[in-house]
Amino acid sequence: MKNIPYILIAIRFLLAPVIFFLAYLKDEESRFVILALMFIGLLTDIFDGIIARKVGVSTEKLRRLDSQVDLVFWLSLGFAAYFLNPELIKNEWKSITLIFVMEALCYLISILKFGKETCTHAFLSKMWGLSLLISFTYLIGFQQAGWAFYLAIILGIISHVDVILIILILPKWQYDVPSFYHACEIKNGKQRKKTTFFN
Repeated sequence: MKNIPYILIAIRFLLAPVIFFLAYLKDEESRFVILALMFIGLLTDIFDGIIARKVGVSTEKLRRLDSQVDLVFWLSLGFAAYFLNPELIKNEWKSITLIFVMEALCYLISILKFGKETCTHAFLSKMWGLSLLISFTYLIGFQQAGWAFYLAIILGIISHVDVILIILILPKWQYDVPSFYHACEIKNGKQRKKTTFFN
């Protein structure tokens, strides 16, 4: 049981190049295979943390690995969306660039302050992940941007601001911090009790 979280993370990591390759083929059948793989990846992301906490292996090493694999996985879907719908993505390059800049800022600020990458697994970041799922479903499956895309952009901005605040508030590096409010509590000496189903 203790190896299952690592296996789930490995599956998600291996899905990334498969998604990238299928998108490069640019055929209609690939779109729906990519969507299926995206949902499989999401399930591995949900259950790796739950199982890790349940069996007592939710360590710093595992959570950092989880964060980095998440980044690779979602980037593969972003590239897939671009390969399959280049004009749609080009039309929205400003908002997409803003998200990339904010993601880079999160890493830069965390590394400058703590010497480590960010690993908050914050609640708003999880909500952003769900909005990305919806957005990529529209982009890859139905070749549309619309409300789902803009929802993902708005939640992306909000969630990154939340992560930046968490980093700035925390007195020392810590993983699994649900929000900047919890970071304030940690700064004031209050330690939150973690649960099996959420951080």
